[in-house]
Amino acid sequence: MSLINSLSSFTSLLSTIPSTPPLKTKNLSAHYTYSKHSLSRSSIIPFLSSNNIKISYNSHCHSSTLAEPEQQLVQFEGTLFYSKAYWVTKSLIAWNVDVGNNASCFLFSSQTADLLVNNNCIQGYDLEIKLEPVKDQLPASVVEKFPHIRDYRVFHVPDDVDVKSLLKCQLAVGLFNANGECSDITCLQLPGILDDLYSYGGPLGAVFSTDTVSLYLWAPTAQAVSACIYGAPSSGDPLETVQLEEVNGVWSFDGPRSWEGCYYQYAVSVYHPSTLKIENCMATDPYARGLSSDGRRTLLINLDCKNLKPERWDDLANEKPELSSFSDISIYELHIRDFRSFYFPLLISLLFGLFSIVLLIFSYRNCSANDQTVNPDLCGGYLAFTYQDSAGLLHLKKLSNAGLTHVHLLPTFQFAGVDDEKQKWKNLDADRLARLPPDSDEQQAQVTAIQDDDGYNPVLWGVPKGSYSSNSNGTSRSLEFRKMVQSLNRIGLRVVLDVVYNHLHGNGPHDDNSVLDKIVPGYYLRRSTDGSIEHSTCVNNTASEHFMVERLILDDLLCWAVEYKVDGFRFDLMGHIMKRTMVKAKNTLQGLSKEIHGVDGSMIYIYGEGWDFGEVANNGRGINASQSNLHGTGIGSFNDRIRDAILGGSPFGHPLQQGFLTGLSYQPNGHEHGAKTVVDNMLAESQDHIQVGMAGNLRDFVLTNFQGEEVKGLEVLTYGGSPVAYSSCPMETTQMDISVDDRCRLNQLATSIVSLSQGIPFFHCGDEMLRSKSLDRDSYNSGDWFNRLDFSYNSNNWGVGLPPKGKNEKNWPLIKPRLADPSFKPHKDHILGAVENFLNVLRIRYSSPLFRLRTSNAIQKRVRFHNVGPSRIPGIIVMSIEDGHEGMPGLVQLDPLYSYIVVAFNPLQNEVLFTSHALQARNLVLHPVQLMSSDKLVMESNYDASSGSFTVPPRTTSVFVEPRAFD
Repeated sequence: MSLINSLSSFTSLLSTIPSTPPLKTKNLSAHYTYSKHSLSRSSIIPFLSSNNIKISYNSHCHSSTLAEPEQQLVQFEGTLFYSKAYWVTKSLIAWNVDVGNNASCFLFSSQTADLLVNNNCIQGYDLEIKLEPVKDQLPASVVEKFPHIRDYRVFHVPDDVDVKSLLKCQLAVGLFNANGECSDITCLQLPGILDDLYSYGGPLGAVFSTDTVSLYLWAPTAQAVSACIYGAPSSGDPLETVQLEEVNGVWSFDGPRSWEGCYYQYAVSVYHPSTLKIENCMATDPYARGLSSDGRRTLLINLDCKNLKPERWDDLANEKPELSSFSDISIYELHIRDFRSFYFPLLISLLFGLFSIVLLIFSYRNCSANDQTVNPDLCGGYLAFTYQDSAGLLHLKKLSNAGLTHVHLLPTFQFAGVDDEKQKWKNLDADRLARLPPDSDEQQAQVTAIQDDDGYNPVLWGVPKGSYSSNSNGTSRSLEFRKMVQSLNRIGLRVVLDVVYNHLHGNGPHDDNSVLDKIVPGYYLRRSTDGSIEHSTCVNNTASEHFMVERLILDDLLCWAVEYKVDGFRFDLMGHIMKRTMVKAKNTLQGLSKEIHGVDGSMIYIYGEGWDFGEVANNGRGINASQSNLHGTGIGSFNDRIRDAILGGSPFGHPLQQGFLTGLSYQPNGHEHGAKTVVDNMLAESQDHIQVGMAGNLRDFVLTNFQGEEVKGLEVLTYGGSPVAYSSCPMETTQMDISVDDRCRLNQLATSIVSLSQGIPFFHCGDEMLRSKSLDRDSYNSGDWFNRLDFSYNSNNWGVGLPPKGKNEKNWPLIKPRLADPSFKPHKDHILGAVENFLNVLRIRYSSPLFRLRTSNAIQKRVRFHNVGPSRIPGIIVMSIEDGHEGMPGLVQLDPLYSYIVVAFNPLQNEVLFTSHALQARNLVLHPVQLMSSDKLVMESNYDASSGSFTVPPRTTSVFVEPRAFD
């Protein structure tokens, strides 16, 4: 019987089953034959699951007789398909159950995965073990690791149990009443006991020696492991298959050195909780350092081979661009193929065309994918960065010469969603799309039709993505990645990698993109209290609170730092990683030395998204790496507070919500923000938020708020009531119906706020070129059409059609008339002006160390805000930074050129006169960079020493300096 179509047909089938089964009856759904009927797992399990039914013979229960068929069909409440109990140490199991009088708890195992259960019976087990209830609560060490089960009931496992053998079996615990009836049953989550018994620090992956290639795989729950060795990246039979041997959870084999250059797959026989079966899983090596083009086979690659090193590669540590302090860092995010991002911008992406409508732009496309100065075969790849005269590299050189220090490359590891072989990519007719109206919905329709083939979710963290190499098979991806890093370093830019350790693309025993969940099922992925995989990050959250997950992350970081000599790491959704892991990562990386590792680890910077949500929120899975937990660690986290205050609202709010820069209070756009007094207070609070952000977002920075009170940054609250400030030192925060000319000025003003703040400024590729993407709010998979970058500066890609409807359709009524209006489209001179402004604010930042103070104490003593309190001029921010004088008491002298700096930000449509008695009688002049600027308006800025008055032109940032020549 291959298919059961109804409950009645299944019930009638049961009547043919013999009435006297053996005590340990095999699971019917494991393939049991009765009379003329064959019940296979593939036919029964889908029916049982979809109809909430579970069936079995009696075995562990109060009766040895078979109940009537109607009594066998009971409500299925998850039993074996859920894992609600936790085996946390060798001797302790935790389960959220109430053990009443005379109740007993048993552990059941089946080496062949034949456990079966109904409402009061359990069958198919090889072994049953009585567990003793423990009155004490879980040990503190367990609660620290698993705080979400702190109140669970504790059961003791007998000391004489062969625990290691049991961990290779299907396991369940059952609760029985005094009559022997099973009142509850569930499977177990095993990460706790696996860490207790099998935490391992030895070699993993492929290890090369003079005569051998040794394979090591951590797989303590596997029943058998073999390696299939192939001579080719795809197809064909294995050259040989070898059986690995296990020692304490690690499987290994010593093969000949001639294997180098071959490919291999692991065949792992292991119980998988998602299918309730012993599965034979084919998987790549979690510690792979090379892959085939489809990512299905692991390449045996020796990264220390001379042929994989560019000329002078081993000397690169001594050729790195100079970096004296993390506070000197500025970061420019781009994508190898298309300069794009998949999460929210933490500075400000673009205000172009968005005075009365604020839509955040979050994703970025590339110079090289559309760069006609690069060999077409290498466009969008690692080697595009080695063309020193390409338009893209020339642009990066300009930024580097102006002071930019780091390029942040969006995901470069092996991810799913983009085929490694470029000939399989899907493309659109760009000429046809260009002929369509600027507000048409046809462009997005064509992009949407193929956008599922354009994205990235991690498959393997430790291998460069094949689609960016000239040949995704073999060793090209490793050699070319190294050439890219070396080339960027040689134009003065250090390299940061975007790492995504918070989730994985695949799970289960059959998904082609599942790796870790095939090797040790149920261990690497974080699970809820019922055993299902948590998906709050996107899909398949990983669990860094587990020892070997944390170890894999640390080992992967070391590989990129040592083998590819990268200079920093940006952690995607860092709040889903434990703080302990992040601190270990920082300490491990900064412990690297040139002498031993060929890397100066003290200059490797790490930062990420410290958002606190999902199952990890409020330290739900341990102390996580959220903004509020990171202070004092020296680890950077993105500053969304300054972004929201500048733009207004948040990425999830109404697109018309205004902020400091977009007209809140002083130029209403018609959106209902509340009464005038409410709106004025919102603007004042936004100014406070920005000022805290500009002072490094320091928790203890003291400022005068809009009410005239002296408060710490920690006491300034967001609209949600959480503190605006969360950092302890400046390197822990990473910043973010008008004319086209004024819209461009607003964009430049936003860039200057970020550039001239304390802390580390973070820019998105295209910020400096008025990047538009036709108002797409999240274009990570919107294709090259919406994400194009033009390094000839002829276009900012405005008005190339309505953005994809999935995330933008509700705002189409606001977007459509703006795209259709030709007055919104900038000209080349606007784009060139924006590029010049960006270069100028970088030059200003790096003209004085006062913009890059290294300690919270220095910021506290030197940075002041002047337009504060109830008498302030609404909408204006005025900041001063003071230096000391050599040989004089007080502040230490830091800047050899300037003794005092004043920066005034005016987003208003009119000129502003601001007077401060505290700023009288100083020898302030407009910054030389602004005096030489082609921006005529900024040169109208003025300072009157006698009155302490500053004249600031509309929508302008004016920087005044006091040269030491006047001292």
